[in-house]
This record gives sequence, structure tokens and C-alpha cells, in this order.
Amino acid sequence: MREAKPPPDFPPTPRTRVKRLSDCARYDRETIYAILDAGLLCHVGYVIDGQPYVTPTAYWRQGERVYWHGSSASRMLRRLEEGVPVCFTVALLDGLVLARSGYNSTLNYRSVMALGTARPVEGEAAKLAALEAFSERLTPGRWAELRPVAKQELKATLVLSLKLEEVSAKLCSGPPVDDEADYEDDVWAGVVPLRRVAGPPQADPRLAPGTAAPAYLDAIEIDELLSQGARSD
Repeated sequence: MREAKPPPDFPPTPRTRVKRLSDCARYDRETIYAILDAGLLCHVGYVIDGQPYVTPTAYWRQGERVYWHGSSASRMLRRLEEGVPVCFTVALLDGLVLARSGYNSTLNYRSVMALGTARPVEGEAAKLAALEAFSERLTPGRWAELRPVAKQELKATLVLSLKLEEVSAKLCSGPPVDDEADYEDDVWAGVVPLRRVAGPPQADPRLAPGTAAPAYLDAIEIDELLSQGARSD
């Protein structure tokens, strides 16, 4: 007798259920959080006065929420602050899948899509805590070195969060899948893996004389850093 599968952490809705290549769909918290923690750039889609927009921006995750920030004067952020529905997406490219035909060639990737209404983070303490979490995700230990955030800077910054409730992931991996007849063709096929790499730090030309590079710069490995970036699971 087969064991019953546990219910998904994020039950698919008509809007989040993956229909094409449904075997690649994931609705579990572990997979979705891992993809979000391995990324840095998201795209936020929304509609203003009937016109659709998609804005790329940096983001971070804490627990069951994703966050992003920007200028309080931003049209996008000001409208989202009012409660505009959003589509939040993250996509990570892992490889080129080169098949024996153009039709079957594809990409290996991991992606997340979340739907909901973004809400502003209220209060100075909460905003500072969110911004500190973002800084510490990228460069642990740096926040304590920086000068304190000025009140005017905090006022000029809007932080939004989206609770992860209606969300799904899609993952494609592995070698190419060709038409059976094409496997005899004398054409190279396989996968070209892709990864992000952090280059050597480049000092600001106006760096104060004698300022040493902090040790955490030597430890930055983008893929490893981001994949370990979960906070408050």
C-alpha cells in the first residue's frame, strides 16, 4: 500500500498551478525558500491605470515574507504601498541544454512566482531591522561598520513586504531529451552549466589612505553566499 503524500505547503490555486511541464512544479516550502535564498534580483509586476509594468529590484527573504526597498518617491513603490496586487518572480539560470535539434534545446533553471498584495514595513525600528537583514545577507558583519542611517535617509526609503501564501516553483534540470530518431545524429548534445562568480573587489578611488579591505570580502562566493542566505525559516 502506497504512503499518502503530505499535502503541499502552498496548495496550488488556479493562478499558481503549473500546467505546462507540470512534473517540474514544486509547491513545498523547502524548495521555494531555497530558490528565493539563492537569488538576489526579482521582478515585480503590477498594473497602474491599466498599464502593466515590471520592475527589477533587489530583494531578500525573512521567514514567510519577501522584502524589497526603494525610494519613497518611486511611483511603483508609492502605488504598491496603497495595496496594488503584485506578481513577484525570481528566476535562476543554471545551464544551456543543447539538444540535437533547436526545437528540443532549452535551459535548466529554477523559478518562483508569488501572487499577493505588498504591504509597507511600518515604523523606524522595523524598517532598520529589515534593511540590516538585507545588508547582513550579502556581507555579514558590514552593517556594524557603517555609519548609522540618518533619519532623512530612512524617511526617503520605503520597504515593502509580501507574505508568501499563493506561490509555486518550477525547476528544469538534467540532460537534453531528444526525439528518439535524433540520437543517432552526429551532433554534440549536452549541458553547459552556468554559475555566478564574484570577481576581485575593486577599491573606491577615493578610499581613505590606509583603509584595509575587510576579511569578509575574501569570503564572498556568490552562489554559496546566496544559497545560505535563509533567515528565520
